[in-house]
Amino acid sequence: MTKTVQLIQEQFRQLRMTEVANELPILLRNSEKKSWTYQEFLQELLTYELKRREEKNVEKKLKWARFPYYKTLDEFIIEEQASLSSRQLNQLRELNWLDQQHNIILLGPPGAGKTFLAIGLGIDAIQKGYKVIFSTMGELVQLLKTEEYIQKSKVQLKRLREADLVIIDDLMYMAMDQREANLFFHLINHLYERSSIIITSNKGPEQWVELMGDQGITTAILDRLLHRVEVIQLNENDSWRLKHRSTIFN
Repeated sequence: MTKTVQLIQEQFRQLRMTEVANELPILLRNSEKKSWTYQEFLQELLTYELKRREEKNVEKKLKWARFPYYKTLDEFIIEEQASLSSRQLNQLRELNWLDQQHNIILLGPPGAGKTFLAIGLGIDAIQKGYKVIFSTMGELVQLLKTEEYIQKSKVQLKRLREADLVIIDDLMYMAMDQREANLFFHLINHLYERSSIIITSNKGPEQWVELMGDQGITTAILDRLLHRVEVIQLNENDSWRLKHRSTIFN
């Protein structure tokens, strides 16, 4: 690599075009091989920089989302969901509901595909530029209880409150005391008409009061969640995990 190329790389870095700076020797070789014009070469430089910036932005958002695993909806076998059609899934993937701050509640027994569907929609949203945060209900309650004195909790909840889409997994999996229910209400109240929420649960909203223990708080939470909502009941008798489990037998 010549000193001239190194100097140009450094100048690109000073202009904060680090992706082009790193790739410049390869781009120069491609330019010589393909006999690009000056305009074509400039277009390649800018296209590469913008593409890599977008890819890194998506990578950062995926990291912040804190998904427990990465599975897209292209892997979701819609034929196994009697309660959800391909047309409905495609409508969900268009994300128009996200622009309108609609919520989605995914109901069904363990293994029905609720979390898979929620994560897949979250990945779609990130790919289209939205900010997404995933949390189990247990993790979320712990963050809310420790926000005042643990910096990490404060940072994660700040990102959550600024997200376009918040995914809460396994809502009502565990009972909450009155303080926890109150903290959860204040979070839902903050997100109301600011963000969309996807909730997965094996219990319908009519059962939530049993685990929150406070009729007033439960009603207030439901008022906000159900104002604009699509409730999807996934297969009651089929476990996605059991159908697609790995086996030691041939």
